[in-house]
Amino acid sequence: MTAPMQVDYHDILRVWREADGIAEIEHAWLFDHLMPIGGDPGGPAYEGWTLLSALAAQTERLRLGVMVTSNRFRPPAMLAKIATVVDIVSAGRLDFGIGVGSRPDHPLARREYAAHGLPFADTADAVASLAEALTAIRRLWTSNEPFDFHGTYVDLAGAFASPKPVQRPHPPIVIGGRSAATLRVVAEHADIWNIASGDIDDAVSRSALLERYCAAIGRDPASITRSINLPVSYDQPWLTRDAIDRAVGAGFGHIVLTLPAPYPAGVARWVADELITPSTAQQPWRIGPS
Repeated sequence: MTAPMQVDYHDILRVWREADGIAEIEHAWLFDHLMPIGGDPGGPAYEGWTLLSALAAQTERLRLGVMVTSNRFRPPAMLAKIATVVDIVSAGRLDFGIGVGSRPDHPLARREYAAHGLPFADTADAVASLAEALTAIRRLWTSNEPFDFHGTYVDLAGAFASPKPVQRPHPPIVIGGRSAATLRVVAEHADIWNIASGDIDDAVSRSALLERYCAAIGRDPASITRSINLPVSYDQPWLTRDAIDRAVGAGFGHIVLTLPAPYPAGVARWVADELITPSTAQQPWRIGPS
């Protein structure tokens, strides 16, 4: 993951182009914030989906996505259209990441809503609206006829999307979050579940809870890939390797490595040589720069 804040566009592009040529790296990610959530509060921050489309056009192999989109930022029908364009531009390489949105206790994340005239729903409403949004988005991606959708949070009349995504029936759905309420949505809708935590014990606990929610609705928990974000240490790579090995041993097969900025020259090759290869010598898994 290359968080698109406190960096220049060309810095991110350099890393993604390099990673695109390294087979050990399978996926790459941005995040979805409109203002910095770390470092200089007045520093640069790039809108995730616009940047993702640009990067999709300049890479050929990497799967790519936003880890994860804030459902609070964009109406779901508009988001479905945006994601479809990225899937087309990338020739079917999009993983569709989405979540409830910024934590209400993070002041630097909370301020971006008021600054952009966006409402900030309470947690219960935000989770319920995420479930409705996903239902509407999937219908837009798959329905061949216009339809009406009248939910509590999503209201569409004559909804129809053309063109459709390249991937059929639709791009894989990645849902990020750890709350019990969000995990219920994961159990119903996700192909991949991501937890943004370096705390392996907490991730394992949340994974067990997800399994119980899957069982309650008759879904095989193994049908949901477990994904985790892990911070990268340039100075102490053995710490990152240890975290990777522990995550994989705990059943997390989709590893997202968060690269701190500034990005050193050749950082993607360094990730492959110092972090991926030593770990994959022990057991297979999938990894991407985050």
